[in-house]
Amino acid sequence: MGEVLIEGVEFTKLSRIEVPGGDVLHAMKSTDHGFSGFGEAYFSIILAGLIKGWKRHRNMTLNLVVPQGRVRFVFYDDRLGSASNGVFHEVVVSPENYLRITIAPMLWVAFQGVDDESLILNIADLCHDPVEVERRDLSDIAYEWDSYL
Repeated sequence: MGEVLIEGVEFTKLSRIEVPGGDVLHAMKSTDHGFSGFGEAYFSIILAGLIKGWKRHRNMTLNLVVPQGRVRFVFYDDRLGSASNGVFHEVVVSPENYLRITIAPMLWVAFQGVDDESLILNIADLCHDPVEVERRDLSDIAYEWDSYL
């Protein structure tokens, strides 16, 4: 089981197997902790310095993996009654710090590209539904984004 810093956000170390001609990077099996069903899998590309977010899903559980590049993820918990209410947590994920991030519903997430072009895989338990996603401008949640790059 992975490390927990914000209630509902979990980090699971993933295996990277070195093989001649190109490594194998595991992402998720149906037997893994954090797997709560399959709705869809999709990739997002983020360029260096660009920030996408804030968004949260009302029902969807996300499982994020970065097989190429480096991405800075920031999580924020504003759920009343949560043990981690008001807490931010930041992590940079890459093939060198190869993790799967499982994010429960109702948590805010934003992310920033660190390398020229980075790739994020999301293995979600539900198919995308624009009605269940909430979005906010970056300025709506007070976080210092300039501190990394």
